[in-house]
Amino acid sequence: MSEKNMKKDLGTFALMMTGLGSIIGSGWLFGAWKAASVAGPAAIFAWILGMIAIMFIGLTYAELGAMFPQTGGMVRYAQYSHGSFVGFISGWANWIAIVSVIPVEAEASVQYMSSWPWEWARNLYDGKELSPMGLFLAGILVIVYFLLNYWTVRLFAVANNAITVFKFIVPALTALGLIVAGFHSGNFTDHGGFTPYGWSGVLTAIATSGVVFAFNGFQSPVNLAGEAKNPNRSIPVAVVGSIMIAGLIYVLLQVAFVGAVSPDQVAKGWANINLNSPFADLAIALNLNWLALILFADAFVSPSGTGITYTATTARMIYGMKENGYMPGIFGAIHPLYGVPRAAMWFNLAISFVFLLLFRGWGSLAEVISVATLISYVTGPISVMALRRTAPHLNRPLKVKGMSIIAPVAFIMASLILYWATWPLTGEVILIMMLGLPIYFYYQAKSNWTGFGRQLKAGMWLIVYLAYMILISYLGSDKFGGHNYIPYGFDMALIAVSSLAFYYWGIKSAWETEYIQASKEEKALEKSAASM
Repeated sequence: MSEKNMKKDLGTFALMMTGLGSIIGSGWLFGAWKAASVAGPAAIFAWILGMIAIMFIGLTYAELGAMFPQTGGMVRYAQYSHGSFVGFISGWANWIAIVSVIPVEAEASVQYMSSWPWEWARNLYDGKELSPMGLFLAGILVIVYFLLNYWTVRLFAVANNAITVFKFIVPALTALGLIVAGFHSGNFTDHGGFTPYGWSGVLTAIATSGVVFAFNGFQSPVNLAGEAKNPNRSIPVAVVGSIMIAGLIYVLLQVAFVGAVSPDQVAKGWANINLNSPFADLAIALNLNWLALILFADAFVSPSGTGITYTATTARMIYGMKENGYMPGIFGAIHPLYGVPRAAMWFNLAISFVFLLLFRGWGSLAEVISVATLISYVTGPISVMALRRTAPHLNRPLKVKGMSIIAPVAFIMASLILYWATWPLTGEVILIMMLGLPIYFYYQAKSNWTGFGRQLKAGMWLIVYLAYMILISYLGSDKFGGHNYIPYGFDMALIAVSSLAFYYWGIKSAWETEYIQASKEEKALEKSAASM
């Protein structure tokens, strides 16, 4: 489970920039508008709370990434701690969450095009979803992302490095330009006040308005942990640093957005502000034509940078799932000349087009990604503590201090945000996650169900947990789309307490899997060879 030939030449700053570059994608173009429509001016707190929650979750994955510096690592950790059943569900959820980012970035670019001053451009998006022509253009962009990765990793790296420069400059210019040109401080207090939709709106904004989606890029430095010069120092600094810097940028953008909207529009209600290209539309309204032009350009640059990155990442995830035994052998094939898993890339391209057809607007697809992401995150806090119990012998280049507190808090936060996503979205996405199980059962049948009982027993906590989350979402407060059998306040207290029970059940369910056994045997052989 180690990669001894991996070069360890990445410093803290390089890792942090990788994380920051991955975090800033289409989320900044639409997140402030979407969050304000759900929470009003209090959306500022949605970004702060979301940043804190993702930071706790990110630290659990930072330790795991340093322990297992492997291609497609995020789809493997749960398998090491709990076996194939939990590993498959976690890997499937993580893959769904990441592969769907590719089409959502393309949709973001086309949605911004709809504000161009030409009739054909305005017909690309009707305020709710992309038109057939809009979908066609989004499909073209997805193919461009594919081609930039198809021939060589080097071409991808050159394109991504060039794009990263824009990702830092343009959001800062946007926030500064809007604040200076037209800032209406009354927007923060008038027409419903600071929290026009209550604090439940703030919590829902974290889950469904692109906040969780926006911070998902913290995975990049985690996946590069094996190449860090000093992972014990670099990984936590890179993860926390990239999340905090991005959080500051997102908060500034949210403040700028709230202040820049016309008071006449605010009077109609934040939920009724419908902007196809939020920041560009505001820039045009304030006669900041230079900023609008930059934003129209960046609407291709920032999302495309993320789309290109995730096209590369998802191919490696499919490769990782194949290594775990859940995908056909062809997906493990690396092109001998270009060094990329082409079969996996073709598969992800097909799935990207399916998502394009099913979810035809940035907002609807971003909601699905956010919930799928949360489902994939719940195994990290449990796996990291379970492996400390079942595999104390493993080399831990990074052992995060206070993990016994960080991990349960991370699990509780992930569970609460999953609940805040509102019914029926929570239930729908959890059911989408279950659609992958026939693939797992197919490969179990091919192996004559060897060890299936043990695998299922180790994963029972996760099945019950997901079913429980569907039930509580249905019965919970109407502020989160439920049927109000459990009143507001009590619902969140119940989630927090019951999450702890699932957390400890999950840790207790871990066992010394074949992967851990293999690592013990490998270490014993190394000791034996050294003593000879």
